[in-house]
Amino acid sequence: MFDTLSDRLANTFKTLRGKGRLSEADIDATAREIRIALLEADVALPVVRAFIKQVKERASGAEVSQALNPAQQVIKIVNEELITILGGETRRLRFAKTAPTVIMLAGLQGAGKTTLAGKLGLWLKSQGHSPLLVACDLQRPNAVNQLAVVAERAGVGVYAPQPGNGVGDPVQVAKDSVEYARTKQFDIVVVDTAGRLGIDQELMQQAADIRDAVSPDEILFVVDAMIGQDAVNTAEAFRDGVGFDGVVLSKLDGDARGGAALSVAHVTGRQIMFASNGEKLDEFDAFHPDRMASRILGMGDMLSLIEKAEQTFSQEEAAKMASKLASSKGKDFTLDDFLAQMEQVRKMGSISKLLGMLPGMGQIKDQINNIDEREVDRTAAIIKSMTPGERHDPTIINGSRRARIAKGSGVEVSSVKSLVERFFEARKMMSKMAQGGGMPGMPGIPGMGGGPGRQKKQQKVAKGKRKSGNPMKRKAEEQAAAARREQAAQGGAFGLPAGEPGKDFELPDEFKKFMG
Repeated sequence: MFDTLSDRLANTFKTLRGKGRLSEADIDATAREIRIALLEADVALPVVRAFIKQVKERASGAEVSQALNPAQQVIKIVNEELITILGGETRRLRFAKTAPTVIMLAGLQGAGKTTLAGKLGLWLKSQGHSPLLVACDLQRPNAVNQLAVVAERAGVGVYAPQPGNGVGDPVQVAKDSVEYARTKQFDIVVVDTAGRLGIDQELMQQAADIRDAVSPDEILFVVDAMIGQDAVNTAEAFRDGVGFDGVVLSKLDGDARGGAALSVAHVTGRQIMFASNGEKLDEFDAFHPDRMASRILGMGDMLSLIEKAEQTFSQEEAAKMASKLASSKGKDFTLDDFLAQMEQVRKMGSISKLLGMLPGMGQIKDQINNIDEREVDRTAAIIKSMTPGERHDPTIINGSRRARIAKGSGVEVSSVKSLVERFFEARKMMSKMAQGGGMPGMPGIPGMGGGPGRQKKQQKVAKGKRKSGNPMKRKAEEQAAAARREQAAQGGAFGLPAGEPGKDFELPDEFKKFMG
């Protein structure tokens, strides 16, 4: 969503990096480019003005003029101001002192409230809670059925006593749900309310009545990140009419410019708490302003990537794989292990999204977007078409075996051969890294170990003076060296004659002239 903004900012900073000092003209030009980038990304004008004012004031101050690298200091300022616009610190959910905690979802029709209720339910379940989804959208056709299906997929409870489709009282359903949750031991109630295509008095009144009936601990405003500047207007109308405590961004995986999403927190004074970035129920997480700013500036999001890995991989399995790679040059690491690792990575989500979290990956964005996710399935099919013996020792795979495996997995014979070759190369590299040898072909990188080839070469160069091939000349050199050693042994320090220090020592004529 923020690709265009990221590209424009990257180009702006590229022109700064070659400058040792920044003049007023440089700062003005940079501010102008950032302003254009933000306006093109559909960020609200008041937000852009406030942002540029802060950046220019700080960039003209001492923290940049006295910095060793002014360009990096300006990027740091932009990053910090971007974090401020996105809400500053990460905001956590407030829980009631006595269960159940009531969370009310509000927003326009089509913003994705019902699907988001399921995502929030699954996320809360993963945090150790027992959530209950409540169907209070009784106007939209099949909204109640949709919430029941979403709740079943998420593995959480649902309370839907009314059929919906215009039948039932949503305020009464909301009120009864709290007592139902208390009786059935649910500690969180998520109330899914009705929406409209636009702001109207009926919508506001119903939302206000539900709010008064259940006294929610959190009211979350769900906003479609793709609807542009109208997102800001709608958020302001909901804030003044019903009130809300936090914002949830949906459809962050869309291709709209997305700047309105950056504006909501600044304009309404309410922080973004969650973000949904896909259609699957698990593509939802807490919103971290610092991580989002880092992504927009092309610095990646390593913390989120690490968190995903920790949720997917167990430490026991990771240690087991590491020991296999470290022992006997990695030969204990088989294709079965390779397949298991690949499937674990797949559980973390889309490979292109995972690569996008790495720093600097914005420069190869097109290649990442063109990654064929089905290649993982093809690789898995090839490995599963092998016998246990072949998976344990791929060296036994000859021509006839390759033909059989290719036929069983529905691929070309060359694909089987390529996979086996890539596996051996990958195993060799991972084994070298596990043993602390660093990445092959990349010696001397700090923290990665040095390449042994480079070290040997340096030792060879560091050897003493070569001996002459002429026997007579070599003998004369050896006699001269022996005489020097004998003189040093009889004399004082540094080979000077023994006795009173400096008594018979004279400076060379050149030094005498120099010293006057």
